[in-house]
Amino acid sequence: MAQAKESKVTNILKLDNEEYFLRNPFQLTRNNQDRTMDDSWDAAFTFFKMWFSAVVALIMFPAMFGVSLGITEAYMKVLVKTLEWATLRIQKGRGEQQMLKASPSNGIIERGDGSMEQEMGELRRCRPKPPTGGDFTLSDVFYFNRKGFESIMEDQVTQRFTSEELVSWNLLTRTNNNFQYISLRLTVLWGLGLLIRYCFLAPLRITLATIGLSWLVIGTSIVGLLPSSRAKNWLSELVHLMCYRICARGLSATIHYHNKENRPKKGGLCVANHTSPIDVVILANDGCYAMVGQVHGGLMGVIQRSMVKSCPHIWFERSEMKDRHLVTQRLKDHVADQTKLPILIFPEGTCINNTSVMMFKKGSFEIGGTIYPVAIKYDPQFGDAFWNSAKYSMISYLLRMMTSWAIVCNVWYLPPMTQEEGEDAVQFANRVKSAIAHQGGLVDLSWDGGLKRSKVKEAFREEQQRKYSNMVVGDDSSD
Repeated sequence: MAQAKESKVTNILKLDNEEYFLRNPFQLTRNNQDRTMDDSWDAAFTFFKMWFSAVVALIMFPAMFGVSLGITEAYMKVLVKTLEWATLRIQKGRGEQQMLKASPSNGIIERGDGSMEQEMGELRRCRPKPPTGGDFTLSDVFYFNRKGFESIMEDQVTQRFTSEELVSWNLLTRTNNNFQYISLRLTVLWGLGLLIRYCFLAPLRITLATIGLSWLVIGTSIVGLLPSSRAKNWLSELVHLMCYRICARGLSATIHYHNKENRPKKGGLCVANHTSPIDVVILANDGCYAMVGQVHGGLMGVIQRSMVKSCPHIWFERSEMKDRHLVTQRLKDHVADQTKLPILIFPEGTCINNTSVMMFKKGSFEIGGTIYPVAIKYDPQFGDAFWNSAKYSMISYLLRMMTSWAIVCNVWYLPPMTQEEGEDAVQFANRVKSAIAHQGGLVDLSWDGGLKRSKVKEAFREEQQRKYSNMVVGDDSSD
């Protein structure tokens, strides 16, 4: 009897439901959509959980402890083979067409290395200078004309702030300035590479960068709560090192360190050539440094404030940066303490395209102490590390780095250098700069990198005018 009543009730409910959905057909559709949406969210959450677990287990944890599972090495081997094959296809497709010739200066004109006196002497060889003093010849005009044309066509400063030319195409659209359609297979390979870089590598690298920066802020803030002690210093260095290693993996960075016995020691100054903001990540991946810079706002300000809680980094307010004596004194006080981390300084003051080393500001060499020179040389075949700040914002630049193939570079630690007796700060800076340029295979230039934002100083023009005046009217003209 009870079963009959229950069956009757069930039938009534079914009839009611059928009648309800017949009267409200959209409700059934809405319910199905809700179930589909829930299933989609469950699938997305499961995928994200698997993705995050794989990133943490296979990349993050090994990076934190400086261990490699061979994933980056295998990726680089496949990448090298792929680019080699692409280069052969380009050469085959172009036949006998000459490829771009690699040179340290990317020059399109040949320059003379002689001084004004030597080059004008060549022009005056048909009319020797009288022994009584200076003179003027009409041929002198050709010297200044030639220098003017050289500066218009290819001056030694402007070309240092553009990306380095590549010998062969590296399958990145951003470097495809001199290469056109070659073959269908090469085009398919480029399309496959585009999918890999933007759909797999970019999300992976953004995930690692987010983890690294978050851990840097959280870790340094927690360590900063501890009282000053050796344990705090050790934990601070450990947190910094771990975070920078995670960020380096986020760039697929392959870094070769040479002469590690010359690594900067506490109480010294590490001086390096400057190509990109990631220079800091490259160097800090192998050791900890005290950073020097201006106080920023936004996300960078949050990172700076958290870092300084656990480590004595040196941040200056904008008004303090103009006080040269205050800056120098704070740096001297830091160097005088042999227990503090070495200061990392880029004396060029701006990013150069990694083909040369430009003038080092003398302020870094007036502090005293031991200078530890470091040469950094990037391989542009896998990705252009140069930051053209006039063309790209920081966000745009980082996105370009995240979508490059990889960052490959060599780092050379040079023997420590100290200021010699009778040597001023300018001479010391030039000696260190020459050593870095020679070791890194870079062009040693005496020009100020600040010229990319300012005009040539009047003092330089006056010096050239004085030299020519002495040649024309004699060296004793000022008497």
